[in-house]
Amino acid sequence: MKTLAIISIQAFSLVNFRGPLIQALVATGTRVYALAPDYSDELRQQVKALGAEPVDYDFSRTGMNPLRDAFDALKLALVLRRLRPDVTLGYFIKPVVFGTLAAWLARVPQRVTMIEGLGYVFTENGEAWSRKRRLLRAGVSWLYRLALSRAYRVIFLNKDDLAEFVHGGLVDPAKVSCLGGIGIDLNEWSESPPCTQPITFLLAARLLREKGIVQYADAARLVKAQYPAVRFVLLGGLDPNPGSLQRAEVQAWVDENLLEWPGHVPVQPWLAQTSVYVLPSYYREGVPRSTQEAMAMGRAVITTDAFGCRETVDDGVNGFLVPVRDATALAAAMLRFIETPDLIKTMGHQSRLLAEARFDVHVVNARLLEVLELR
Repeated sequence: MKTLAIISIQAFSLVNFRGPLIQALVATGTRVYALAPDYSDELRQQVKALGAEPVDYDFSRTGMNPLRDAFDALKLALVLRRLRPDVTLGYFIKPVVFGTLAAWLARVPQRVTMIEGLGYVFTENGEAWSRKRRLLRAGVSWLYRLALSRAYRVIFLNKDDLAEFVHGGLVDPAKVSCLGGIGIDLNEWSESPPCTQPITFLLAARLLREKGIVQYADAARLVKAQYPAVRFVLLGGLDPNPGSLQRAEVQAWVDENLLEWPGHVPVQPWLAQTSVYVLPSYYREGVPRSTQEAMAMGRAVITTDAFGCRETVDDGVNGFLVPVRDATALAAAMLRFIETPDLIKTMGHQSRLLAEARFDVHVVNARLLEVLELR
């Protein structure tokens, strides 16, 4: 029996984003350890129900204290030495970097990493880079280069991120694979008729500026000037990330009657009352899961022609691609659905067909098991 350790920085993600993968691994006879630093009793039981063994380790999800992270990596290496897995799979930046280094120190034979987007450090925000941010990017690039030189395989979700790392000399091209999205359970996210009375747009994301939330609010203002009954919903909670919006900014949009903001709530019930899903992100996404969920439910999509996001829309088929940081273009795309409402249904069905072709979690996990050499 082979043993695999999944290293996450967030226990919630093991259940919600890695649950089908854990089940697929267990079905092959693989023993799965699920490592996270923030288990609750409920999440621990949910991981056990998937067939994995939850394992605690110490690590800070946020913060940039290299001495603390190095010390925590040494402690993680001791945990891995005790578990003695044949394979590790790390995702999120700290498990990718420090988890890989810890696995190398622990002499784990196969150290696999998954880079699901490059995040804040690599995101162009339309402004000149500050000296602090340039130094941060240089430091993170050095850490990636160090860690990935000790990885066995490196998985990317989109070709843009893969190309940037290869051309930047951060990873050996012989080690890389492109997965194309982590996939979703198409039975759990089944197609349903879109809501058209009233026409409703939805954005679900962490409340980061780079997710295009300001542009979403600006576009809502432009649209509501012509069609005041149209609804705009924003789902998501405030975030400790440096790019996070402040509560007062979001509340001001609510008070202006531009947006509805229920906060951090389950997405599926809100998608059921949505006409079109919107993600105007310029964040360095992998392949956004929220968009995959919307597509599976049969929702047309407006998103940006940006890294990761463009993987989810065939322009003019299941939605529209718009330039980043362009509220006017975003509003124009919204108006096309308002003024030609038949597109909501026809493009929504095309989204479902694309989700079936590209994002079926069982097909994706079969490819991933091949990369992990566990089939």
